[in-house]
Amino acid sequence: MAPTDLPTPQSDDQPSRPDHARRQEQDSGNETQLHVVGVMIGTALMFIGFLNVFLSISGGFEINVVPLLIYFGGLAVWANAAIEMPMLRYGVIACALALAFAFFHYGEVLFWHKQVVFWATVVIVMYFMFNEPKKPA
Repeated sequence: MAPTDLPTPQSDDQPSRPDHARRQEQDSGNETQLHVVGVMIGTALMFIGFLNVFLSISGGFEINVVPLLIYFGGLAVWANAAIEMPMLRYGVIACALALAFAFFHYGEVLFWHKQVVFWATVVIVMYFMFNEPKKPA
């Protein structure tokens, strides 16, 4: 094996990546902004739906299915923007949409439905409050 057979290291004046890879890095700023907007809109929709559920539990009055449709729609939007693993992301979206369609078809919200949504939301919020995010290496 001759020294000329070895791969030569690239010098600093040669681009290490093709132009389309650099263009994708520049466009990733827009993609990050879309993720932030999705998280904000999803969180806002979940909050609006959850607020109605919470007030109906504490006030003892009935609600229709619209707040739960808003809640599960917001969960689907949030999951699309926030969850990075495709299997988990699309699983959460499918479950949220299936529950929204089930409530829409059923047409009635019982007290235990509101309790399940309330306590599941409390558990999820507690998880994100106490789970420290991993720092990038």
